[in-house]
Order: sequence, then structure tokens, then C-alpha cells
Amino acid sequence: MKKIYFTFLFLFLSLCATAQEKQSFAIANGNFLLNGKPIQIHSGEMHYSRIPQPYWRHRLKMMKAMGLNAVATYVFWNYHETAPGIWDFKTGNKNLAEYIKTAQEEGLFVILRPGPYVCAEWEFGGYPWFLQNVPNMVIRGNNTAYLTATKAYFTELYNQVKNLQITKGGPIIMVQGENEFGSYVAQRKDIPLDEHKKYSAAVFQQLKDIGFEVPFFTSDGSWLFEGGALPGALPTANGESDITKLKNVVNQFNNGQGPYMVAEFYPGWLDHWAEPFPTQTPEETVSQTQKYLDNQVSFNYYMVHGGTNFGFTSGANYDKEHDIQPDMTSYDYDAPISEAGWATPKYNALRALLKTNETPAIPAKMPVITIPNIALTKTVDLADLKSKIPPVTADNPLTFEQLNQGDGYVWYSKRFTQPISGKLELKGLRDYAIVYVNGKKVAELNRYYKKYDCEIEVPFNATLDILVENMGRINYGSQINANNKGIISPVIINGETITGNWKMYKLPMAQEPDLTTYKNSGKTDRPTLYQGTFNLSKTGDTFLDMRDWGKGIVFVNGINIGRYWSVGPQQTLYVPGCWLKKGKNTIQIFEQKNGKIQKEVKTISTPILEDLKPENGQ
Repeated sequence: MKKIYFTFLFLFLSLCATAQEKQSFAIANGNFLLNGKPIQIHSGEMHYSRIPQPYWRHRLKMMKAMGLNAVATYVFWNYHETAPGIWDFKTGNKNLAEYIKTAQEEGLFVILRPGPYVCAEWEFGGYPWFLQNVPNMVIRGNNTAYLTATKAYFTELYNQVKNLQITKGGPIIMVQGENEFGSYVAQRKDIPLDEHKKYSAAVFQQLKDIGFEVPFFTSDGSWLFEGGALPGALPTANGESDITKLKNVVNQFNNGQGPYMVAEFYPGWLDHWAEPFPTQTPEETVSQTQKYLDNQVSFNYYMVHGGTNFGFTSGANYDKEHDIQPDMTSYDYDAPISEAGWATPKYNALRALLKTNETPAIPAKMPVITIPNIALTKTVDLADLKSKIPPVTADNPLTFEQLNQGDGYVWYSKRFTQPISGKLELKGLRDYAIVYVNGKKVAELNRYYKKYDCEIEVPFNATLDILVENMGRINYGSQINANNKGIISPVIINGETITGNWKMYKLPMAQEPDLTTYKNSGKTDRPTLYQGTFNLSKTGDTFLDMRDWGKGIVFVNGINIGRYWSVGPQQTLYVPGCWLKKGKNTIQIFEQKNGKIQKEVKTISTPILEDLKPENGQ
């Protein structure tokens, strides 16, 4: 039976990819129906924003070769609205329509998950940071300011994908309404359930009103359907391994019938800095997949291929133990397809289970290279760059949002005309700070370790500098509405609130700093920019070995490839070969801690994702 189904599906997809005829997809009579015939969905989650555009097709081919028939993707609102009212759906990785078309060309359906909230271990759960500056807006709530913004987002998105629905010859078969809203309802019991329901109904109605005509679904833990399920949308159960429980809860909220789907089937798990890298054996994943197959349960592996949180796109979770759990740059997820697009033992085991006679061969692995040690020929103290930035002056420290800045760093500075000593308290630190007095490092403060204070001595006519890093806005839970960054409360020394003439220097690092006119000035224990060049006769993927470094970010050929931090467990940074070039290449490293002057940076051919050294962060 399985071979007959896959044979039919393969023939259909081949026809659809070439002729792009209009098809029908429906949820009826307890089934998913393609052109009136029952099918099962075997999908994998893969996000366009976490993979370099030149590699999209390779990764989609990897999915097809694993035996899947669909790809699911979130749409990241903040990835496309780059400033208020400024939209980008065309540049590089942002070309969502091209990603969807490529999936269709590779014989895959597309499941679209537009949010507006997505979680996904992504900065602010997908929300643009500047929404926090809109008067009277409450994120994920039933209020006019927020719903006006979501409607504008959905409208822009729909204009990109409307002709890619299956009803118009495209591959999009389903659209998700909101995302894991049941968990938010459970966490925000201070809000009446009927108010939650008014919000979720309103945002769902927006999706319908703008024109989506394919079936809708919701996605929640099986015990959270009461808060998350929406009339007119198929409820799916995230992470549910118990088939009986899955069917019972879907029946309860879907008129006593299926179809049954696990929209997030976890073959791995998310990773935080300073915490062990979680893994799942191939045998566990295969066993659960077999249960779904035996019971006609559709599924979507979250993630089948995680990719990378390039730049400042990684978010953070919140818990009472740490206040913040920043997500790593690597989004490998212990997924079947590794961060660099490699077939893992888990991939091979699942392919053996899912493949048919029509399943294509595994595409060739992307080339991998190592680069001779790269000499770093320029070192520039960050203070030199700061000296050319006009400061913003206020009586009290301002947040990133008040400074109209989303990401990166802010340098807070205050000059004291009288000496003061005692305990420095930064209870409102968001998220990581290095403290200097007259240019000398005196402490590292860190929200993850709940280290918000230190002893300090500021002499007469001295300057206090505090360099603060935004480590990613919270992407999950009730704290999503408490996501300002920087210093968000008074600075206190020896019990006294320090006010008056604070100067703030904005360092968003949105682009690689231009160091052309700067002389070498890097010093130990000072925030330092390193720069070097290297020549290649051939290109390929590689991994920067950051084990000798402290904390910071790296630009390669002007592209921010992400954060590193010595605490691990990630000790390497993935550099896609498509972002390298034959001939001259450039590298720039911003090292915040700079415990020693570095002369070079190394590359290796395999990633290091399980080397945990939490003592390096304290």
C-alpha cells in the first residue's frame, strides 16, 4: 500500500513541477485529500533564513532523498520588516517565494507557518523589536495596535505567496493559524480565557480575510488544545508520541475524527549556551516514526535540518534559574541533516525506513576545506570606534529600544567628579556586560549566571564604562512582553542611584566596521576588533575553531556568521563555502573579553558542538 501511495505521489509531483496545474487539497472525512484521494504527509521542517540561498536546493534534495513529500517552514516577520514599514522579501535568504518555488521543483509540498508568533529559537519569536516602541501595543494580545501590525504583516506576506497555493498551481497545501498558542494561554492565566480566544480568533480571521484558501491547522501540545485550538482549523499535536492520546484529543476538538498529525515531531532538541548539547539516538527516532506509519499518523520532523542562526537572529528562552537561556548560533538540533547539510546516521536510518523505489539518491556532500591558519594583521580597540560615534546623553541609561537600536551592543559611559566605591548593582542588565573604570576591566556581569553586581572603586575624576551586549530576545513564554535590552533599570553604587549625564554610544554591528583608517591599538582585557585576509584557490565549507577565544562575533567577507562564546558547547562557527571566493577573502572578529592578544584564527573540517566549559563564562 505504501509503495502504491508513493508511486502515485511521485507521478503527481513530477506533473505538478512541470505543468504547475491547479490541484486541490482538502481536509475532509477524516483524511488529507489530494485531488479527492487520501494521502499521508511525511514532512520535514527547514527554515529558508537559516540556510544560505545557494544551498536551498541541495538541502531540499536531501529531504526528498530521505523519503519526505513536504517541507514546513515558519515565516519570520522580523526577517522581512527590517524597519517600520520597510519590507524585504527579495534579497538573498529573504526571498521566500523563491524558496517555495524551489521546493516545488524538487517535488515537495509546502506547509506555511506564518505566525505572527513563531518561537523557533529565533530573536523575539519572530517579532520586530520596534513593535515594543508602539504606544498601547501588547504583543500577542487582543488590542488594536497589535492587530493593526499583524494585518499589515499578513498582507505583505500574502502578496508574496498568494499564487503559490496549490489551488493556483503552487505547492502550499496548508497554513498554520498562530503558533503554540495553548502554551501561552497556560502561562498567562492573568488574562481571561475569553480574551485570549478573542485574540486568536481575530488573527485567524485576518489570515482568512486576506485570501488564504488552503486548509488551516493549529499546533500545540496535546494537553493544551483548549487554549490553542481554533474552530475551522485542524488541531495537530506537537511532540505527542502516544497514538491513543493523540487520536483522542484530536477527536475531541475535531468533531470526532482525524486526520491525525504531529506537526512537530522532535528528532533532536534545541541548544543553549552553557548547557549540554541534547541528543536523540537514531533508534529512538526510527521507532517513533514507525509507530506513526503503522497508525496512519502524518508528521513533520522539527527539525529535519536546522541550519544556523547567522548574525543576531538567535533568540533566548527564560527560566527562573537563569533568567535567560540564550540560544546558540548553531541550530544543528541533532537533526537528521546536520548543520552543514550532511547525512547523519539518523538520516540514513530514516531513509531506510521511508524510501521507496522512486526515492532519489542522496545528493553529493558539499565540498569541505580547511584553510591554513589565518593571520590577524590588525587589532583595534573598540574605544577607537566609539570615539567617532556621537553619543546620546540622558540623565539615566536608555534601553536599546529607546535608542532606536535592535541588536548588537551599547557602550554606556559616565564621568564622576567625586569618588565613589561599594557595590555596583545592575539589576536591569539585559544581557551581558563588561565593566571598566578608567579603561581597566573590573568585572563581567551576566544575566545567564544571575551575576548582576560587583564591588567597584571609582576614584576622583574617573570614567565608568559599561559595554552591554544583547544576547537575543526571549522567544518563548510569558516573558515575551518583557524584552527590552541594554540597561533597563537604575545603576546603583553603594546604594546610591547614579543619575545625570550618562552617555550612550550605539554599536549595532549591523555591518562589518570599516577599520581602514584605524591604527593597531588592541590591548589585553579590552574589547578588540581583529582583522585579517586569506587567499583561496578553491572554496568549500569550513568551520572556524574558536576554542582559544572568549566571546564575540565574526564577519567573513562582510557577512556576520554569528556569535561564539567559550562556555560552549559550541566551539566552532560554520562558514558556508558559497560565502567564500577564490582569491582574497576577509575576516573580522569582534572579541569582547580579549583575555590575550590573538595572532591568528584556525579552521577545522568538522564542527565542535558538545564541548561544554561553563566555568569560562563566570
